[in-house]
Amino acid sequence: MAMQLGASLPVGDIGTGPIVIRDYAQAVEGLGYDFLVAPDHVLGADPDKIPNGVRMGSNATAYHDPFVLFGYLSGVTQKLGFAASVLILAQRQAALVAKQAACLDELSGSRFRLGVGVGWNEIEFQGLGYDFHTRGKRSEEQVRYMQALWKEPSITFKGQFHELTDGGINPRPKSGKVPLWFGGHAEATLRRVAKYGDGFMPNRWPPGDEALAVFEKLRGLIKAAGRDPKDVGLDVWLSPAKGTEDDWRKDIAFWKKAGVTHITAHTTFVSAIHQRIPGKTYDDHLTAITRYRNAVKDLL
Repeated sequence: MAMQLGASLPVGDIGTGPIVIRDYAQAVEGLGYDFLVAPDHVLGADPDKIPNGVRMGSNATAYHDPFVLFGYLSGVTQKLGFAASVLILAQRQAALVAKQAACLDELSGSRFRLGVGVGWNEIEFQGLGYDFHTRGKRSEEQVRYMQALWKEPSITFKGQFHELTDGGINPRPKSGKVPLWFGGHAEATLRRVAKYGDGFMPNRWPPGDEALAVFEKLRGLIKAAGRDPKDVGLDVWLSPAKGTEDDWRKDIAFWKKAGVTHITAHTTFVSAIHQRIPGKTYDDHLTAITRYRNAVKDLL
């Protein structure tokens, strides 16, 4: 099976307006990319009031709401897929997310993957009225609740955080599910992927033995949960700003052999193993992803 190649949407660089976002998405589709990813942040702190050394997201960078963004872009593209990478589920109402995802699935022609994570920016939980410290176990219950809502027209559900008696959502996804992928790197995340996930979205590990060991561990957990590892995808981020064309090709070959199903060419993410492109214009980003795809497309 061919590996899918996606790109990030650099809203923070190119702007938030409808024309530039439409043009970029259509350009990504025209280049032959399979999907577009966008992150999720509802709130951020005043950057001038964040204490030194404190990890806290600021409101200096723009983020579109993924459901609104992809609802719009699905209407101006033909076959491009979309992935929330990732939606901070535990700071939202689960039934509302299930409804939004089901509507987007319907309106996009099932081109949407819902990536979810537990979050790290405590100010968002404060501003949205949810407990930051219970986000992990609450998120796991939210996933079960949403999957039940997608599957059946009427459900009865009673958990620690959610309760519904003989209710449901409409529309529901025709397949009975919205593809649900998990971001994160904790042991608990691997267990959630194994039990409930359609895919795993890690961005911590470079090509190498550590990544292979994590993937092997995940496959063992999936089998232990009574599922087939082939039914669970893997989406890895790579940086078009880092290395040469030969390096990119080696990375793609490694990940494909490792069983990765999706590659995201991310032009803005920065970490110990990721590098953002030098420029910030529309043309800078388009040039980077054009060069990247041209270098690796025969390996996908």
